[in-house]
Amino acid sequence: MTVSSVVIAVDGPVAAGKGTLARRLADRYGYAYLDTGSLYRAVGSRVLRAGGDPADADFAAKMAESLEESDLAATDLRSETVGLAASRVAIVPGVRAALLEYQRRFAFAPPGGKPGAVLDGRDIGTVVCPDAAVKLFVTARDDVRAARRHKELMDKGESVTFERVLADLRQRDEQDRSRSTAPLRPADDAHLLDTSDLAIEAAVTAAADIVSATLKS
Repeated sequence: MTVSSVVIAVDGPVAAGKGTLARRLADRYGYAYLDTGSLYRAVGSRVLRAGGDPADADFAAKMAESLEESDLAATDLRSETVGLAASRVAIVPGVRAALLEYQRRFAFAPPGGKPGAVLDGRDIGTVVCPDAAVKLFVTARDDVRAARRHKELMDKGESVTFERVLADLRQRDEQDRSRSTAPLRPADDAHLLDTSDLAIEAAVTAAADIVSATLKS
């Protein structure tokens, strides 16, 4: 597929801040934004709502192939249960194949005729858009990420302990890093950005500096 836009790939583990950074970068440069994790969460949600098992590869692939835009608005997408289901369906080759074309179309021909696209996820720079103009790998310490995720869930009214969130986060990290299909890892030419000790504005500025410098080079 021919690249007709500037593509910025933002990868990293859960709660590292990549989603916020990606959205802010898209706003700053006037690019389209896609949270690719929401696609896998939508598949995971569909599997669970249909009473299926996220580990059932054939069923998960069927749910991905019939995914509709309305599924991205499901109210349970950000729940921990759906997050774990998303990590499980994400290892299914059939699921990844069904969603790969959608992501690439968005990246290379952004909606609204915008001149570029920012995609955040786990394998944007390594698999989805390996020729992206800029690749960022956003990370943070486990305890920092767990604290962020815990606050997010508590703010939504969910009753969950920090210890449970930390354990689930580490379990998901292990699943994402050890999967045979598109494991979570930085692309060889990705710029690493650790947000552990950065406030959001400082993190956005650091990311924008990387993007601007890379696009000018």
